[in-house]
Amino acid sequence: MLRIHFTAEDLARTRVAATIGAAAETYYSLELLRESQDVSCFRRWRSEVAGRMRPDTRPLTSLLPARGPGLDLLALMGDAPSLDHAVDNWMSAPAARLRREFEGLDFPPVHRSWARRVYGGDREARREFADAVRACHRLTVEPYWNTGRSALVELSSRYTHLMLDGGVDLLLRSLCPPLVRWRSPVLEAHYPRPTEVRLQGRGLVITPTVFTPLAVSLLWDPLDATQPPRLTVPVLGEPLTGAGTAEHDGAPGRNLEALLGRTRAAALHVTAEGCTTTELARRLGVSVPAASQHATVLRNAGLITTSRRGGSVLHLVTPLGRTLLRTGSIAL
Repeated sequence: MLRIHFTAEDLARTRVAATIGAAAETYYSLELLRESQDVSCFRRWRSEVAGRMRPDTRPLTSLLPARGPGLDLLALMGDAPSLDHAVDNWMSAPAARLRREFEGLDFPPVHRSWARRVYGGDREARREFADAVRACHRLTVEPYWNTGRSALVELSSRYTHLMLDGGVDLLLRSLCPPLVRWRSPVLEAHYPRPTEVRLQGRGLVITPTVFTPLAVSLLWDPLDATQPPRLTVPVLGEPLTGAGTAEHDGAPGRNLEALLGRTRAAALHVTAEGCTTTELARRLGVSVPAASQHATVLRNAGLITTSRRGGSVLHLVTPLGRTLLRTGSIAL
């Protein structure tokens, strides 16, 4: 059983995030592929993906630890929905941060020298790792992302509305039953081992995820005690389906960036999952006024809507914006 203890300060700082990010979802998809647990939602996905792994994915798949915890790509690459932004975070991550993350993991002996190259300051090795993340994402995540993103948008929007309508108490009472139960001031969830967590004023980030078994998990960065833990909750209730191998040079994401510009395309991706202006600014790495300006341009183009809920402003994608995200173009 997992038991998370809240104070009044923790409740005030609890929020909903739309995604754990493209990089973390990609890594979790590899862990899920390796697990023997048969989860009905992923049965078809597993059968389609299992034979697709190619040599260009090996720099990442080789670093799945033999046992114990895996790499924390959420901490190393951020929660950006854009893989390009995640790769930028990875390439600029301090070498000391990578070393502390990698050295505590149990990699197979044959791959330990490669791991040392990645975290030891070898820029080419770091680039090969980033390219492998892209390759894995194209195979295991991208062809299925329309289904996954729709589920993320639906659940994160529902949670955001619950919090705006009834506060954090209503959100926690409605969170992922029957896996989670709110007995104020403690949130309880089914967990593999007894775990007591005291948030100590940091709050909690509740994050829907796609590539995870039908269970909750708690994520925290032991190297940064100031960051709030994340409680991930599964979004899938139906089998994950895709449209075959995703395109490469003509992929909608590349067309979208050419049409809107890189930052504004990323802003549209973020609003597809539902966000406030402050959340948009944080996810894009820009100021709140700059995020508001990007949202205004997208809204004037009919790609998003903006509504005020209580003291917050919520941005959501329109049907036209969703078509643009899916195809990378608009029929005139």
